[in-house]
Amino acid sequence: MTDVGPPDFTRDLVRWSETLSAIARTGLGFTQSLYERERFEEILHVASDIKAAADDALEVRREQDHFVQEWLETVGEGVPGYVTPKVAIGVVVGNEAGEVLLVQRADSGIWLYPTGWADVGYSPAEVAVKEVFEETGVECEPVQLLSVVDGQRMGFTRFGMYMLLFHCRATGGALRAHPLETTGVGWFARDALPAATAGAAWWAPPAFAAIDGARVAASFEPVRQPVWRNAQARPDDGVD
Repeated sequence: MTDVGPPDFTRDLVRWSETLSAIARTGLGFTQSLYERERFEEILHVASDIKAAADDALEVRREQDHFVQEWLETVGEGVPGYVTPKVAIGVVVGNEAGEVLLVQRADSGIWLYPTGWADVGYSPAEVAVKEVFEETGVECEPVQLLSVVDGQRMGFTRFGMYMLLFHCRATGGALRAHPLETTGVGWFARDALPAATAGAAWWAPPAFAAIDGARVAASFEPVRQPVWRNAQARPDDGVD
């Protein structure tokens, strides 16, 4: 059996805790049974223990009761209470010079393509156009979807999040950094990305291929086999 190092194991702990909390919160949103509510709340406490263990490994100190209260405050009723990953929109914008538009995040100092949470009332492509203009002052039009990313699996977040990465073409506007969210904005060639650019190893190749005019098949992570460590084999898995 292959040993699992602390970073991988900690990532598993976070995933398990968030999955358990999502199941419990969804159950609380649908059940009318007092007995079931008590069981789901008990699952939340177990999930908080797991998350606290992950935080200990990362040397982050928060009380377990904080997690339970935070999760309980997000419980809805019925369909609105069905817990799903948050959705973020990322946007690779290219110009006629073959450069990519990047912003420097005010909170971390890293450079990345414009990103933002999906807003209710907008389509994903509309959010992409809106986020680019708000963060950079650049007007753009959507061209293609490049990737659908599981942010938690990729290590971007410690909670469930999917990101849709779009390729857009610049159509106008002028560079203007958002006064609160960004400290810098600019166009960069593929061989001149800032040193603090995040994740370029995975997104830059398809991004610049798209900027060059290629049609890029949208990528996504392969299915884990098994999805969970001790998952039961399915009847069609060829197991007697």
